[in-house]
Amino acid sequence: MQTPTGASGNHSTFRIYSAKSLGTAIGHYRRELGLSQAELADLVGLNRTYLSDLERGRQTEQVRRILRLLNQLGVRMVLEKAGW
Repeated sequence: MQTPTGASGNHSTFRIYSAKSLGTAIGHYRRELGLSQAELADLVGLNRTYLSDLERGRQTEQVRRILRLLNQLGVRMVLEKAGW
């Protein structure tokens, strides 16, 4: 499992460079909130299987397109817990 970069207390930060790193971050934050996959999927209107696939790093077409777009723009995605 990927260790959050720049982790300090509740301020874990993830650099997203692949479907796997995105899935690791989603799973980390979900568990941090004490939610099951089914609970989170229900809250956001997703199928639990789709959420499970994301957390396992399955590269869906949507994720592939977003990562390709960011790469083409020369930017990176960083996720961190919102403090608001």
